[in-house]
Amino acid sequence: MIVDQPEMISIRKRIDTFLADSQARGQYEAVMTKGQALQEKQAQSQQLEGAEIAEFEKHRDALLSNSIARGFLDAQEELHQIQHSIQKHISKTLELGRVPGEADLEEGSCGHGCDCHH
Repeated sequence: MIVDQPEMISIRKRIDTFLADSQARGQYEAVMTKGQALQEKQAQSQQLEGAEIAEFEKHRDALLSNSIARGFLDAQEELHQIQHSIQKHISKTLELGRVPGEADLEEGSCGHGCDCHH
C-alpha cells in the first residue's frame, strides 16, 4: 500500500533517474568521499586547510546545481521522513497497545505520564 502512494512513486522515479545518470552519481560519490576525508581529518584533530575546504564546497555546490542529483537528495530526505513516520506509528502502537490517534503522535509528548521532555 505504501509503495503505491504517489509520493513514493515520485521518490522512486527520482532515485531511478539518479542511478541511471553516471555523471550525477560520480558527482555525488566525489562529494561524499571528499566530505568523509575532511571529517576523518578533523576527527584526528588535524588542521583543515582552506584550499581543501574550498575544493569540497566547489564540488558540493556543483552537485547541488545538478537537478538530477538535487532530486535524488530531496528524495532521500523525503524517504527518511516517511520511514521516521512509520517507525513512530509502530512504536506508539506497541507502547499504547492500540493504533495511535493524532493526539498520541504529537511531537511535544510521548503520552500521559511521560517525563522525557521531547
